[in-house]
Amino acid sequence: MPVHVLVLHAAVIFVPLLALGAIVYALATPLRSRIGWAVGLLAVTAPLAALITMLSGSEFYDRLLSKERVSPAGKEILDGHMANGTLTFWLTLGLGVVTLVLVALTFRDPRALPKAADIGFAVVLVVLAALSGYYLYQTGDSGATAVWGTY
Repeated sequence: MPVHVLVLHAAVIFVPLLALGAIVYALATPLRSRIGWAVGLLAVTAPLAALITMLSGSEFYDRLLSKERVSPAGKEILDGHMANGTLTFWLTLGLGVVTLVLVALTFRDPRALPKAADIGFAVVLVVLAALSGYYLYQTGDSGATAVWGTY
């Protein structure tokens, strides 16, 4: 069984958890002191899971092409899948970095930031979380089409 098939489930779990945790951390200031450690851990784990998934997918793709096991229509679907996966990784990395910055700035004092900065972080995190989730879904959908679709 290809490694990609196994590790992709880590990204499917950790990316949405990071998105949800980042949004809660940004919007629910009173909860920050209780969930900061978990959100910080997710901010590292989710991008790593996305990176490992992306790299293992690239290896799997290269192996399929070298063995000529992909039709032209299948290659087109896989190319879209890989583009979505790459975008998912970069968005998740951005979400993780911004989340870590916010956690670092507010870990000791949840209200350490001025209101404008808090709102700015919240807006950026909500947008990155939504985009990460959307592209994670698109990546999974195109991957499922590549495996189970008729083309």
